[in-house]
Amino acid sequence: MLWPLIALLALAVFIVIRIASPLQDVTLGDALSDWVTLSLSVLVESTPFVVLGIIIAIALRFWLPQGLLLDHLPRNGFTRRIIISLFGILLPVCECGNVPVTRGFLSRGMNIGDALTFLVAAPIVNPVTIITTYQAFGWQNGVLVGRVAGALVLANLVGWLFSLYPEQRRLLTPAFDEACRLDAHEHAGGGFVGRLRSSGGVFRTETQAMLVALIGGAFIAGAIQVFVPRHVLVDLGADPVWGVVALMLLAFIVSICSNVDAFFILALGSTFLPGALVGFLVFGAIIDIKMLALLRTTFSTRTLIWLTAIVALFVLVLGSGMNALA
Repeated sequence: MLWPLIALLALAVFIVIRIASPLQDVTLGDALSDWVTLSLSVLVESTPFVVLGIIIAIALRFWLPQGLLLDHLPRNGFTRRIIISLFGILLPVCECGNVPVTRGFLSRGMNIGDALTFLVAAPIVNPVTIITTYQAFGWQNGVLVGRVAGALVLANLVGWLFSLYPEQRRLLTPAFDEACRLDAHEHAGGGFVGRLRSSGGVFRTETQAMLVALIGGAFIAGAIQVFVPRHVLVDLGADPVWGVVALMLLAFIVSICSNVDAFFILALGSTFLPGALVGFLVFGAIIDIKMLALLRTTFSTRTLIWLTAIVALFVLVLGSGMNALA
């Protein structure tokens, strides 16, 4: 039932933006071709990491001993979240692949604040992201340090704030909350065959949920990339505050994976101040169109609104502060 709705939504977005922002010297056929091409590029780039994330989540859920990770974490919330924010070092997948991993952690009993700590930090502290950011920027202007350090601070802040919410289960969608409750009483019996059967069932269910959301987000992101004039954002590059806002919006629109986003934004390195570049690299690794679509499979709309607001405010302060010190 979701496929027709996603197709209609993507088409509606395409038509509205096409009417609102007519392109000169570009035919509708060219625009459609660009839309499909950009949307498919997001899908091709993201799908392998989503599948890898699902496989890791299944391993956490069925093939690792119960409590292998969670039972050995400190009880003190502050210390525990610091350690969890470093889990991404062991998982070289981008942000879209970390959504199913987060679902796996939640299904094994991790609390929501801790899971969000992992979700926010993991795509930026994973080794592939750090290496590509270094290759693109080196140590110049503090971009690499600002990205990694900013993400770690932000992740722990997000985890702490959401841990204070009194009704934790309301942070999840009802369907996923119910699935977690059922999973808490499940035991993958039958030895190897039983776990293999359970793994196959979860892989099928998770793939359907994740890829449907990813396809919808990719086509919406593709439409906006084609029909929203990018020069409007670039013109703001010299302003220490609006430049950060502009690149945050660009990151939200282009929906590029954190493993390669540093090379994408490198082309604008001479136009924008360092804080704006860090704003792009931190915000886009956590919040973009495809990520919101994926996160909506797990977290309630209220949770996503608060998460987006917290991340946006923090990144704006981080980027503006770096520009002020530059």
